[in-house]
Order: sequence, then structure tokens, then C-alpha cells
Amino acid sequence: MFDLGIVNGRIYIEGHWYEGNLYIKDNKISTISHAVLEAKEEYDAKRMDILPGFIDPHVHFELTTGSHTSVDDFYSGSIAAAFGGITTYIDFLDPVESNVGLKKTFNERMALAKDSVIDYAFHATIADLKEEPNSFISEAKALGIPTIKLFTTYSSSNRRTNDRIIDKLLRITKETGTLLLAHSENDGLVLEGRKIHVLQHEGSRPALAEISEVIKLAEMTKYRDGRMYIVHTTCGTTVERLKENYKCILNKDFIIESCPHYFMFSSSKYLQRDGYLYTMTPPLRSEREVKKLNAQIDNIFTIGTDHCPFNSSEKNKEFVNEVPMGIGGVEYSFPLMYARFGEKIIDKFTKNPAMTHGLYPKKGTLLPGADADIVVFDPNDHHIIKDNHSKVDYNLYKNMELTGKVCSTISKGKFVVRDGVFIGGEGEYLTRELRVNH
Repeated sequence: MFDLGIVNGRIYIEGHWYEGNLYIKDNKISTISHAVLEAKEEYDAKRMDILPGFIDPHVHFELTTGSHTSVDDFYSGSIAAAFGGITTYIDFLDPVESNVGLKKTFNERMALAKDSVIDYAFHATIADLKEEPNSFISEAKALGIPTIKLFTTYSSSNRRTNDRIIDKLLRITKETGTLLLAHSENDGLVLEGRKIHVLQHEGSRPALAEISEVIKLAEMTKYRDGRMYIVHTTCGTTVERLKENYKCILNKDFIIESCPHYFMFSSSKYLQRDGYLYTMTPPLRSEREVKKLNAQIDNIFTIGTDHCPFNSSEKNKEFVNEVPMGIGGVEYSFPLMYARFGEKIIDKFTKNPAMTHGLYPKKGTLLPGADADIVVFDPNDHHIIKDNHSKVDYNLYKNMELTGKVCSTISKGKFVVRDGVFIGGEGEYLTRELRVNH
């Protein structure tokens, strides 16, 4: 007998739809059948889509920057994520220079993450690495972390990784089974360390800073036959240039992530009275770049949220250097993108991040044997966004009209959210290993 049967739904499996029933046993997807089979519990998903649990490869829960800490801890952040259909997320360890720092920040973040209601993993982060790259990678992989983030900017706070270290890392990514993640801005074009008004936020970190840096990194990746992943891509021109000049590695060895807010909002938001609420790094872009980014959706491989919200009182400052950077996003990322782009975005939330970050086929698919991480999604529900399960005291997406709603979220065969009601859950730390084709 099966533990749970989800019946009468339209099931999404590896890019195809199947009308039928999905059965779960021992926390795994066991059988997909047209027949009605015996199960301890049955959930009727008539007129619903049954999707793999979503994977957010880019969140920042309980992140401290200066005197500010993002308001969602691992408990509240994971609850908000579950309401958005997310069953797995990847957070970041603090930037470190050495192996000693890596172990310290790993233990600290693990202690905080124990309250997560869904599964989680971590990316390592380097800042002006003093360790030999091979040694650092070995230590990270021993912790189950094959992904390492770096910054090409923030030299003012000693977080920037210079090109020589990036080059060393790229040479060994494939042989070590590692993926580099890059926050990509040309440091020489970025204005930091001075009073910059919120109105000038986009101009202080211009589109060209991203475009020029990403193209440089693409050339380095291609030349060294390495592997790199660009986080929170903001500019449509960036993706256009990659398609024109680096098609051979685009979304194979050079992978592009973007975030919903870069598709939804433009830098004109900074002209509003409450423009400070829309501050994040990199900033929102011009209407022209937003339009281009939307046109390039097929060339963007994964969607993350960069979820890092701060309360409005903390963000209500006149100058950018006084404003903690970041907004929320986990609860509405999939519905927002689905309403705009339809079914083509499903893989960008499921199989693509799972394959990229070493979670497939355990996560990101509804094939038998995978973890029973499932989203019950109503593609026809028309509603106006009101709720916000994050701790943050505002919602940039409030009053937006959407068609498509997450109804229930199942993690490892158990409901975390059922018909819009939080049930509870217990997340696990996921060790990861990348499959790299030489």
C-alpha cells in the first residue's frame, strides 16, 4: 500500500504532461499510473498541475551585513518559500579567506538552519582567497559543497576576488567537479564608498559594469575550459552578447541565472517616494534592458530570488550606502514568472537548478525514485496578491493580479502547505556532488 496518492492531476515529467495518478511510498515517488491504486491517504488534484518541488538556488536567510540582518531567519524564510512551492533552497556561507574560516562559517550557518521546514544546502563564498584553490575546494567538497561563489567587485570591503585567482580556479573546475558562481560587476565602473542618492543607485552600478564583466568571464571560462555560473543577471544586453559570441558554452559551461524582480521592475522605481524599498545589488535596470531581458527568457537557465529582505524602517534612507541591500521574493517567484511566461519556466525552477547544482535526480523531477517533493499548482486561479508569509513588513508584489497559484507543497512525501494552510515540516541538509563532462 502506498502512503499517499495524488489523483486526477496533470503530471509534469521531464518536459511532458501525463494525466493520471502519482503515488508516494517511504518519502519517494514510487509509481505513476492511470489506474487508481490503494493508498493510506488520497489527495484529489482534479484540474491541477502536479509539478516537481521548486529549487531556489539563491537565497540569503538571516544574513548580516554591517549593522543589519535580513528579517527572515531559516524558519520564517523557509515557510514563505514553501508557500511559493519551493521545497529546496541553497543559501550562502559567509565570505572567507581560508579553510579555517570555511569550517567556522559552515558550523555557524548549520546551527541557524536547523529550524528550516524544507531541505537546504549551501554555497561556499570566498573573499580575497589566501588559500591555495585546490586545498579550499577539497575542504568545501568534504562538507558536501561543490559550488563556490566569488565577487568581482566590493574591493572597498575586501570581498573582491582578483582575476588571477579566478583564472586559477577556472583551470581546475572540471577536474575537481566544481562550479564557480560569480557576482559580476566591473569594479572599475562601480561607485562605492561615497554618498550616492537612491535616485542614482542604477547609475552608480551601471549596466555596462555587468555586461563588460560577464563577457570577460565568459572569455576566461571558454579559454580555460572551465565552468561558471553568473548569479542574478540583470541586463538583457548581457544575455544577447553571450548568445551572439559564446553560444557554444552558454548554459552548458557558462550558466545564467536571473531573478523575477529584474523582469518585473525597472530603475524608474528609484524615482518614486518609496524607491528605497526597491534597492538591491545589482540594481534594477532601464526599461530598455528590462524589455530585452524578458525577450531573452529562453536563454536564461535558472531562476533564483536573491531573497534578502529588510524592513521598511531600515531601508528608508536617502543615501544608498545607508540602505541594506535586498528584497524578498521566495513566495511569489514561480507564480510571477508563470503568469508572464507560462509553462516554459517550469524547468528553470526544477530540473535545471537541480542538474546545475548537484541535486538531480534526487530533486527536480517526478521520476520514480526521486524525493517526493511536489507542488500542486492551479494554473487557472485568478487572484490578487495580498498575503505575505515573510517577516518583512511590506510586499513589493502586493495588489498584482496573477493567474496561477501554488495550492499545496509536499516535501519528502509530507504536506508542508496543504490547500493554503501551513502544516509544518522538517528540512534536511543536502550534500551535493556535481556531474561534470570533461
